[in-house]
Amino acid sequence: MLDFAIFAVTFVIILIGAVLYLYPSSRRASGIPGLNPTEEKDGNLQDIVSKGSLHEFLVGLHDEFGSVASFWFGGRPVVSLGAVDQLQQHINPNRTTDSFETMLKSLLRYQPGSGAEVMRKKVYEGAINKTLENHFPILLQLVEEIVDKWASYPKSQHTPLGSHLLGLAMKAVTQLAMGSRFQDDAEVICFRKNHEAIWSEIGKGYLDGSLEKSSSRKAHYESALAEMESVLKSVAKQKGQGSDQSSFVNCLLQANLTERQVMEDGMVFTLAGCVITANLCIWAVHFLSVSEEVQERLYHELVEVLGEEPVTLEKIPQLRYCQQVLNETVRTSKLTPVAARLQEVEGRVDQHVIPKETLVIYALGVVLQDADTWTLPYKFNPDRFADESVMKSFSLLGFSGNQACPELRFAYTVATVLLSTLVRRLRLHKVEGQVVEARYELVSTPKDDTWITVSNRK
Repeated sequence: MLDFAIFAVTFVIILIGAVLYLYPSSRRASGIPGLNPTEEKDGNLQDIVSKGSLHEFLVGLHDEFGSVASFWFGGRPVVSLGAVDQLQQHINPNRTTDSFETMLKSLLRYQPGSGAEVMRKKVYEGAINKTLENHFPILLQLVEEIVDKWASYPKSQHTPLGSHLLGLAMKAVTQLAMGSRFQDDAEVICFRKNHEAIWSEIGKGYLDGSLEKSSSRKAHYESALAEMESVLKSVAKQKGQGSDQSSFVNCLLQANLTERQVMEDGMVFTLAGCVITANLCIWAVHFLSVSEEVQERLYHELVEVLGEEPVTLEKIPQLRYCQQVLNETVRTSKLTPVAARLQEVEGRVDQHVIPKETLVIYALGVVLQDADTWTLPYKFNPDRFADESVMKSFSLLGFSGNQACPELRFAYTVATVLLSTLVRRLRLHKVEGQVVEARYELVSTPKDDTWITVSNRK
């Protein structure tokens, strides 16, 4: 999915666990400054848990040891890179494998990829692009429905972004991925229940081993996974009936993938696509609600480019300030704070040698707010992305350009449709006294549901 900075960020814990499972342990000392193991069996696991998240642990690690630092996960040394220059040096020559897909599928007990995976990845990316082209009117309709709902609220009513925008993301992903059966709210509700059961265990349960220790939790997880797999297989067997011929699943089928492969790729897209899309939308609307000047500039661009017409795929590239807003949303929220890659051959960063089979963490959350790279890094300022050098750094991290993963591109498209409709019709207002803090688990999510109020522009 990504060539260099693999957008495996939402599954970094999966990567760690699966790497430990799939590859023999490398016990060679790297000589890189960092922490010694707190416990022989768990390494620095307890230090990560006590910090609250891997991202928060990495912030402290790089503060203490610099831009190249090491720690231990179990009996395995891990190297973390926390600056753009060091990330740029870390070039993995094996460009045929994909950490994100390989590790997630390993966790889900799917067979690891073979040499044909390069072509399969292209099919996957092409299926997402084709699905967006063919079903763009569905996105417009779903967004219109939620904006109509918000427009009906009195100005004093608080609107919960989390529940509403997660619902939007779920409907968008399921209808575009699996077709018209998910126009039925009951199907979406069932999908959401299973999605949450799987997603909630993918990080915590596998990181601390608690899933294996709880037979009831494990049974609940496996039941939800089996049910989602069954739905995906059922969709695949329909062989593209009627309007569903151009859904994501059927685009894969038309590329001659097996039903099993289609199910696996559908699982990856639906799991990752929902969470990334929902949280990008949540953070973007929140930042606009507390940044009146940014909101008004975006409004004027939307009116200038679109007038009163709905946004189209062809018009999206012209919405340059909207793109800057979304880029700055990703950066400021640290939407996906960590990525990872296996060191498949011995490498070097600065004067440090990174041994083969070392897990290398990209501490993107640290890099995204590094004062040496970003002026006033904690300020929400979309104007910074008018600078070509800033965009180059952002692209290097895997958030834009050809290196951006298909799930993130999908999320940007949904968020652009949402903002282009929402901001032209409604003014977004912050709720006074509300403090919004991030929770860094699989993605950056507000700790509590975030609220706004709205008022009609006309």
